[in-house]
Amino acid sequence: MGNLTVGGTGKTPHIEYLIRILKPEFYIATLSRGYGRKTQGFVLSDTQSTAKDIGDEPLQFKKKFSSLRVAVDGNRVRGITNLLKEFPSLQAILLDDAFQHRAVKPGLNIVLTDFSKLYINDNIMPSGSLREFKSGIQRADIIIVTKCPEILLPIERKRLLQEINPQPHQQVYFSYIKYGDFIPVLGEGTNPLAKAFYFERNFSMALLTGIANTKPLEYYLKDRVKNIIPIKYNDHHHFTKTDIGNIQKIFNNIVTANKIILTTEKDAMRLKSPEYADAIKNLPLFYIPIEIEFHNKDKNEFNEQILHYVRANQKHSSIHSK
Repeated sequence: MGNLTVGGTGKTPHIEYLIRILKPEFYIATLSRGYGRKTQGFVLSDTQSTAKDIGDEPLQFKKKFSSLRVAVDGNRVRGITNLLKEFPSLQAILLDDAFQHRAVKPGLNIVLTDFSKLYINDNIMPSGSLREFKSGIQRADIIIVTKCPEILLPIERKRLLQEINPQPHQQVYFSYIKYGDFIPVLGEGTNPLAKAFYFERNFSMALLTGIANTKPLEYYLKDRVKNIIPIKYNDHHHFTKTDIGNIQKIFNNIVTANKIILTTEKDAMRLKSPEYADAIKNLPLFYIPIEIEFHNKDKNEFNEQILHYVRANQKHSSIHSK
């Protein structure tokens, strides 16, 4: 799975969606680059892994699916080889953000494109955010338009399909984000404010983010709370104790009794590090989990296409090195 653009299309929750539909039937693993980790080469996660060991997104996979084989390696061919050596019975490997890794020939290429910024309306870097030319989409077997509105009118769907103009071998699906309930970063029950303040308009929120695209979350929250004070860092930002101190100051300066700090699930993976525990233990710090849902009949059709492919090809994957 990957995209033509630099970040922000929703790869992580879509990988999680694939894990949920494949894991009950197949022996699977995920392989990511492990962006932002402090380690080198191939690393296989375990229950003690941290974001510094494997990166925040792979750690999120491991936290949600403890029995899943989660590995990281910037060299995808080496990563696949090591996974198959370690787990020869693997039936499928989900490659996270590997569309541009041409040394690997995946059996099924899934490309994501953001509803609000389709790849067809973008330009190659540096004038735009495309990693490669738009013609690269021809390698895709499946195109998912992500972060769609929860209600997608048929006329809008038709317009998007006309703009994308898929090739005969390509299927196009439309997904949107489902937001969950607030969860304390340091564990259930750490702070009672979640139930007291959850989605009541009389409280303010410091929105702490280190992700590529915050707009969908901000849009979701804007009519649900009294006030949002954004605290933004770069994607995959490794927080420091100085950062935590600054966040505390911003939070303290919010002039209202009812206030919390909300972050994303991916950011929470980094904030859970033991080095921050003392600094954040007294903060009302929560994260909001997300899941992917597909529009209308897309859900069944997408699930069936994925399951049919893996059932038919689980032993026929190939790796081609340049």
